[in-house]
Amino acid sequence: MRLVNHEPDAIDLRTTPVHLGLGSRAKPVEGFAWDPDVLRAYSDAVAADGAEGRMVTIFDGDGLDDQWERHPAGDELVVCLSGSVTVTRDVDGVPDRVVLAQGEATVNPAGTWHAVDMAGPASILTITAGLGTDHRPRTEARPAEHSGTSGPRTP
Repeated sequence: MRLVNHEPDAIDLRTTPVHLGLGSRAKPVEGFAWDPDVLRAYSDAVAADGAEGRMVTIFDGDGLDDQWERHPAGDELVVCLSGSVTVTRDVDGVPDRVVLAQGEATVNPAGTWHAVDMAGPASILTITAGLGTDHRPRTEARPAEHSGTSGPRTP
């Protein structure tokens, strides 16, 4: 995994996220994977950006999310590129659902537990403050308040 300073070619955000950092810098993350070692290397490489750093990526999927997630360092923008998705937030123990069609977006406020379900094949673009991200299994009726596995995985 390495941050690329200048990428002259097209970038596939499905396989190569882009890190938005301090100084309005945009750096593709070459060799990225949703692997604990790679996530650690990414976090170390962008640590100087602190809470202002953002990861931009596209996810394709179909079905229910298997975990809750929250981003304590900042808000997350979720944009539906195709299909239909439902973003469910836990607001004081009450599910708050937002259904997105193609071209629509929503913001998950910092620290809010959320999950994204895709109704059939769908694609989303996320812009996420990944610093300190927590994950919890969705098998729980309500996400626990204590920290889970940290890392910048989105949505």
